[in-house]
Amino acid sequence: MKTEYKIFAGVAAFLFGAAIVYGSWTHGQTGHLEWIGFVALILSGLLCSMCGGFFWFVSRRIDPRPEDREDGEIAEGAGEIGFFSPGSYWPFGIALSASIAGLGLVFWMWWLIAAGMIMVIFTACGMLFEYYSGTRHTAEH
Repeated sequence: MKTEYKIFAGVAAFLFGAAIVYGSWTHGQTGHLEWIGFVALILSGLLCSMCGGFFWFVSRRIDPRPEDREDGEIAEGAGEIGFFSPGSYWPFGIALSASIAGLGLVFWMWWLIAAGMIMVIFTACGMLFEYYSGTRHTAEH
């Protein structure tokens, strides 16, 4: 986790520095500060700082991983990472539902937003419970 928090802290520092340069540049060119870009850079820097702070906090609470140690070997990181569904169609349904909700938001059609959000909830539940029901149910008796 130490590598991750260093990356996010570096990006945050860059964004804050870019915000200072951007603010002084636009103020020098036009005589007033261009607020949209300045605020966007500050907020992006704060978001990266938040992520970096989370990773820093987590890195203090867990043992160093092989990639965080200088003497770490590649073989130490071997093992099971997790389970990933090989043939699920639910992510496509979630993407389609989110696209419908997004189109409703773009054209400000409340009924399309509501329908898209309901579809997002149902497809997310479908993906979550995919291996607990239906033909892929893996109950042990």
